Amino acid sequence: MTGSSLHTRVLNEIGQSIVRGDLLPGDPLPNADDWSAAHGVSRTVLREVIKVLAGKGMVESRPKIGTRVRPRRDWNFLDPDVLLWRYGGRTTAEDARALFELRRAIEPTAGALAAERATVAEIKHLRDLLVEMERAGDDGARFAVPDLAFHQAVLRMSGNELIGSLAALIETALVISFRLSDDNPQGQSHSLPLHQQVVDSIENRDGAAAGRALVSLLDGAEEDVKRALAARQR
Repeated sequence: MTGSSLHTRVLNEIGQSIVRGDLLPGDPLPNADDWSAAHGVSRTVLREVIKVLAGKGMVESRPKIGTRVRPRRDWNFLDPDVLLWRYGGRTTAEDARALFELRRAIEPTAGALAAERATVAEIKHLRDLLVEMERAGDDGARFAVPDLAFHQAVLRMSGNELIGSLAALIETALVISFRLSDDNPQGQSHSLPLHQQVVDSIENRDGAAAGRALVSLLDGAEEDVKRALAARQR
């Protein structure tokens, strides 16, 4: 394996073990020699992995104490790796709820601002994405691509650079929430009327209606995810 792939493998193994709770907050990581031997990598690779985990707020290293797992409140849960480690295994209804609470805190406000500030070209782009979703029908994997682009576009159309930057920041969260609903037996096309309402409200410069449509859209998506998770458990 290349140095890069080794680094990625060890990062994922240690990161997942922390998120799973194999290592609890306050627990020390085994010494570098033991970890190097266990994972078949050099101490240099291991040191780089520890630096990355420290940057995500998951571990801290102190002289004479070593490296320990930090409390969960210090972790950067919006970090793409941390999100994937958290949702890569068995996802609970509580995990899904956290995702949609994040989206409800951001997207309706972005939609209301988009109704004030969106350009004609930006609105046309949303309508083009609607057409792609219609063509995808109930093919969840195909539908998710324009759906992701749609929600990211609304964030950017807010005209607020800070909110627009969240489009990239929460991309992994969006993708995870879409994937959780991929196997919804009702498919995804039932959400098209609400997507249409979002676009119409933005075009009509009705910020309140755009925000309400997005809340309804997210409520429906969360119900889809709950049904999909229940089906998996059965």
